[in-house]
Amino acid sequence: MAVTTRGHTMSVATSPSPATSISTSPTTSPWTAERIEQLRQCVVTGLTCSEIAAEIGVSRNAVIGKIHRLGLSTGRPAGAPAQSCPPRASRPRAPSQRRLLQLAYVQTPNGGAPIALNAPVESVHPCALTELAERTCRWPLGDPMSADFAYCGNEAITGFTYCVGHARMAYRSSDRRSA
Repeated sequence: MAVTTRGHTMSVATSPSPATSISTSPTTSPWTAERIEQLRQCVVTGLTCSEIAAEIGVSRNAVIGKIHRLGLSTGRPAGAPAQSCPPRASRPRAPSQRRLLQLAYVQTPNGGAPIALNAPVESVHPCALTELAERTCRWPLGDPMSADFAYCGNEAITGFTYCVGHARMAYRSSDRRSA
């Protein structure tokens, strides 16, 4: 059959009537009466859907769907493991940076009077970049372009790169910034 649209002629194949194109053969389901009974037994014994699928010979999703359609219960809530596991031991939490800073504001070096925020910090052990160790303060002292440039070198607070005095200068709380 030929159809003309917008000046183009196209050939269109005609399809057979709907009565002759419908297949009358029934689709074969993998769920026979024996498999359904086997599924029921596996669910009662407490096997996981993966284990049931391997035993019956169908996919895991097919097992999950059939269990749902049959209204079977696996005996455990959804998402629960097949076997109960002991709870994991919790690790002790390290103090947060905020908590360490709170302690830094409370501490005073050598048990002396509280340090004023704008007071200069005395760097007892100034050192070069190559002399910095793991627990030394990395606060820069002076102009990086000058020959006498150094780093503070005092003992740093655990978890920080600065000593108590420089940590107070670097990490001021919002209410102390205005002071």
